[in-house]
Amino acid sequence: MLAGTGSDVGKSVLATALCRIFLQDGYHPAPFKAQNMALNSYATPDGLEIGRAQAVQAEAAGLPCHTDMNPLLLKPQSDHTSQVVLHGKPIGNRDAYSFFSEERRVKSEEFAAAVSAEGIAVANSSLFTLHSSLRKEVCAAFDRLAAQYNPIVMEGAGSICELNLRSHDLVNMPMAQHAKADVLLVGDIDRGGIFASVYGSIMLQTPEDRRRIKGIIVNKFRGDMRLFDDGRRMLQDICGVPVLGVIPYLKDVHIEGEDSVALEKALKDGQSPLASHSSSTLQVSVVRLPHISNYTDFDALSLDTRVHLIYSEEADELLQADIIILPGTKSTLSDLQWLRRKGLDEAILQAHRDGKTVVGVCGGYQMMGVEVLDPNHVEGSLSRLPGLGLLPVTTTMSGEKTTRQTTFTLHSPLSTLHSPLSTGNRAYEIHMGRTTPFGDAPLRPFALLDDGRQDGYVVSPTCMGTYLHGAFDNQAVVDMLLQPFAHRIGQRTKALDYHAYKEEQYDRLASHVRQYLDMEKLYQILTSND
Repeated sequence: MLAGTGSDVGKSVLATALCRIFLQDGYHPAPFKAQNMALNSYATPDGLEIGRAQAVQAEAAGLPCHTDMNPLLLKPQSDHTSQVVLHGKPIGNRDAYSFFSEERRVKSEEFAAAVSAEGIAVANSSLFTLHSSLRKEVCAAFDRLAAQYNPIVMEGAGSICELNLRSHDLVNMPMAQHAKADVLLVGDIDRGGIFASVYGSIMLQTPEDRRRIKGIIVNKFRGDMRLFDDGRRMLQDICGVPVLGVIPYLKDVHIEGEDSVALEKALKDGQSPLASHSSSTLQVSVVRLPHISNYTDFDALSLDTRVHLIYSEEADELLQADIIILPGTKSTLSDLQWLRRKGLDEAILQAHRDGKTVVGVCGGYQMMGVEVLDPNHVEGSLSRLPGLGLLPVTTTMSGEKTTRQTTFTLHSPLSTLHSPLSTGNRAYEIHMGRTTPFGDAPLRPFALLDDGRQDGYVVSPTCMGTYLHGAFDNQAVVDMLLQPFAHRIGQRTKALDYHAYKEEQYDRLASHVRQYLDMEKLYQILTSND
């Protein structure tokens, strides 16, 4: 298990690296994170939902992703409430206090009705504690995974020293106890306080858990490595735990982000999480919604040398853009209200009138329609909000979530269904709500899906929307998006094979970590009977 002294210390990236290293060394690894909290999620091949980080780690391990790799996912809907996704299916919403309070009890019938179709065992008593039932489920998921793969690369969450939450912890040391896992503690030296954070994280454990911590990884080091030679020895001496590696800060390796923390850092400079191309002439602005989800949808687009991509929540920046993208969101109606409070709706409409391109993805697609209806209050107290009116569609929210991978045929914005632009493209859907043409508006789909369904709506080459996450991972979609500006940017010099690009990044990450991590010592730890 890779545990952390805090959030964003690099656990997910190091877990990804180890998945690829173990695969390269002839093993059959699989990732596991009992509980994840993130808005970046992914659809498994069997149409269920897990955290994006575990899907990335599975890809690095050469595996199709599965819900056993992340059995419990919390998707924040507000500052206090999250949707609870168990074994890939939503089972309801919980506020933070209820979720972490032992006194919070719910009827077993309510829980069983929500998840019985998935074969989830529940307590026989008429009342049960939510956390004790979830603990059984995540442990059972680990057991199934461990019976098939070796080694399991586990990941903790946040800090392992949230003492007030220890009795409800499903993902850190209690999970390590169940798995009998060797724990590597990851500390972030870039944020400072490495000695206190590592020493405190170890000393605040119970004696049993302290013995389980077998190594320390100092992550995100900047500068001359020799300057930390003494620090490494000191840290090892005061903690009584070997330092297995000091990993330099990664600057030129791209691994898709787990959540919005990486995006928040990038926004300080107004940039994409990926390196921008200063020579590019085409400005793409992704609206930075408060509940933005799956922002990795635009990573491949950001790599196109014809594009300079930023994330923005300023009207002036949107008006200067050539292309505005409304991304996915976990709270469509709330973020639609936010757009209007910020005056961004008017900026988007003015940009459209000026001939700029506006594209919506998932929740952003819903916002671009005539209206968004929520008669059953799936998202909150609002029953209806008018949309931006850029697309002649209406959306009705529902409690049923669509989650699936798909292959799709892309259509030219000016063609009919019988004139495909590109076939064999891959993407995935994760959304709640159904969108249909408004009134007598004709069908003008963005894509035809492999099961015969039609997706999205296209008004013109500069105004369209789709439910398909990952659509821009396909070169044909990027080329279609940029086609109206061909006279300015010229032709692409080389098509980007995004799958091959990601494979190259996993190998580069593994090489980087292997260089600075004592793999011989790590294998000794993993094969020890201690």
